[in-house]
Amino acid sequence: MAVFEERPPRPAFGIYKRAALGALIILLSAAGAVATTVLLQVKEVADIIVHHGHKIPGIKNVLDEVPAGKPQTILVLGSDRRFIDIKAKNPVRSDTIMLVRLDPSKGATAVMSIPRDLKVDIPGHGTSKINEAYSLGGPPLTVRTVRQLLGVNINHVVNVNFGGFRRAVDRLGCVYVDIDRRYYHSNMGLGAGQQYAEINIPPGYQKLCGQKALDYVRFRHADNDFIRSARQQDFLRQAKEQIGLGRLFGDRKELLTIFAAYTDTDINDNTAILRLLKLAYESAKNPIQQISFAAGDEHTDNGDYVVATPEQIRRTVDNFLNVRATKKKQQKTTPKSSERKRTRRQRKRATASYPGLFNASTTAEDMAVKLQLRHPGFPVYYPKLARLGSTYVNDPATPRVYTLRDRTDKGYKAYRIVVEAPGFGQYYGIQGTNWKAPPILDNPDEKTRMRGRTYQLYYDGRALRLVSWETPRAVYWVSNTLTESLTNRQMLGIARSLSKIGS
Repeated sequence: MAVFEERPPRPAFGIYKRAALGALIILLSAAGAVATTVLLQVKEVADIIVHHGHKIPGIKNVLDEVPAGKPQTILVLGSDRRFIDIKAKNPVRSDTIMLVRLDPSKGATAVMSIPRDLKVDIPGHGTSKINEAYSLGGPPLTVRTVRQLLGVNINHVVNVNFGGFRRAVDRLGCVYVDIDRRYYHSNMGLGAGQQYAEINIPPGYQKLCGQKALDYVRFRHADNDFIRSARQQDFLRQAKEQIGLGRLFGDRKELLTIFAAYTDTDINDNTAILRLLKLAYESAKNPIQQISFAAGDEHTDNGDYVVATPEQIRRTVDNFLNVRATKKKQQKTTPKSSERKRTRRQRKRATASYPGLFNASTTAEDMAVKLQLRHPGFPVYYPKLARLGSTYVNDPATPRVYTLRDRTDKGYKAYRIVVEAPGFGQYYGIQGTNWKAPPILDNPDEKTRMRGRTYQLYYDGRALRLVSWETPRAVYWVSNTLTESLTNRQMLGIARSLSKIGS
């Protein structure tokens, strides 16, 4: 096998080959948290990784040493190269470049994707897109390029294979994902130049298993780097929140075998594995927080670049290294004077207008009537307010009434309204279901009262990613866009405006 090329695929894995996704390293990290017993079985873990794993040549000399117990930064990368490309000797570029920061003292695990088209200086090769560092010098040159760009120490490298990702998702019982819009592409009737990976995933909260999960995180046709990275990080966050520690502990040998067999890494000795497991054990209780990479676009005769100024890079690195977890507010059983004042302020704000929203009740109500006629089995609520410049998506797949199944295969009714917001790839949604305990609504960060309802708030750092509330018959929520482009006030305003038909 050539130094940075993939092994020929097994028939069961088809043409899907190496591409980096942080899910497996986070699954491995979570596996370290199942019990102290795992830490005492480091030899078993090391034996599995050494026996089934694959070393990255020449990587040790470019990585930064880390003292025992200190935070570690892991570079997760790979390529979308297929076996047919290897035979044709086509150049390989990294499909995804992602940094994962394990630092228990910060209260959150930071995950940041670097845009693959980011304009950088590649050591010894001049200016180019960052993903070309992989084709020019594999993981070692990619490490040097990322470190030069960000000034961040990189302690480990993981190169993940899509086959392993798919097997791990299936082994863990699939993942429930809040799908923002319909993802669809068919090659039927298209010429060779229009052939892309086929996909057909409708919008709405649903369970994704191996192949569909792979299609979802891998999708990039009609997407850009920022949206794709946000989608991968959102999948990663939802996966970590749903995976039970008991399942991880029971399946640790199989998961480690999958991780090792479909991963190239420098992590292959007892000392490094023990340090990483200890850090993972301490970090696993923390939520995952996605860090956006601040940058803009540049169009040139030589191609389109993503460009970041020194100030944008400095701000991005600061957010990554100093990630802050959302502090959950304790609900008091006896209202005090300060809380009564806060409640009055909330009620006063609830009567005020919400900046950046407009009244779109007529269009939304017409859509809700159509949904109710499809008999979802519970009242349909629709938003009277929408983000300025937004339009409701209305096609054969959207809005949607469907059956949502729990892990025991019991079916529940659900509906999804999709709204396209201003900006490329920005979609937010309104979801309703009579499944009263979907995983997405576990562990709210805060509660608030508006319009006589109690809303549950879910944050990603300081940004509201979800606002939910429930009735005796169903639960409802508003989902922010993948890049969380709606402000907190707009999310609250849209949620507060949810109304039944005729009200």
